[in-house]
Amino acid sequence: MAASGGDLSLWGLFIAASFVVKLVILGLIATSVWVWAIIFEKLISVRRVNRQASGFEDRFWSGGSLDELYETEGAKPAHPMAAVFGAAMGEWRRSARVSGADLSRGSVRERVDRAMGITVTREMERLERWMIFLATVGSTATFVGLFGTVWGIMHSFSAIAAMHNTNLSVVAPGIAEALFATAIGLVAAIPAVVAYNIINQKLARFADRLEAFGTEFGAILSRQSEERA
Repeated sequence: MAASGGDLSLWGLFIAASFVVKLVILGLIATSVWVWAIIFEKLISVRRVNRQASGFEDRFWSGGSLDELYETEGAKPAHPMAAVFGAAMGEWRRSARVSGADLSRGSVRERVDRAMGITVTREMERLERWMIFLATVGSTATFVGLFGTVWGIMHSFSAIAAMHNTNLSVVAPGIAEALFATAIGLVAAIPAVVAYNIINQKLARFADRLEAFGTEFGAILSRQSEERA
């Protein structure tokens, strides 16, 4: 169907589109809104956990008691780095309470490292939630828009055949409304791809930061275990 009255505005193209193309456009618009919501949420979350990690590291390296830090932040962690610290410290304290336990043994260090590794994985999985959605939108939204375009062009050509008129003024509105679906697909896909690459890189750096802290803290606990032995 051609845009009524030759109206080539976005609203006119949408109104004149076929039912299938309208569904495609509405779906892509909803997806685009959700993509931007995820982008803002992820950027804010990554910035927040990095700020919390910096504050925690300052307190950790200030020379205060690790037991006190565990009681105030590690027992009920409010952010990923505190969770890694709490998991390691909790495992180490449980091992210390075992009668006759040798804290310098490798098995204790292995349990502490495993507890930290599991916690890092769990915290990163929480931070990476909806990242697959961004990747999926980035790789498929253009094709969904293209489907709407193909469908719209087929519908337009059917109308042209029925009218027996191939004048450009007749063809142009129908082609324009069909290509509108591809444009909306690009509007959804491009931000998703760019945001996925940027946020994924930020998350990878934060994961490295957690693992580096876990390695350093594991070494500290190992030295304390040897001193107590």
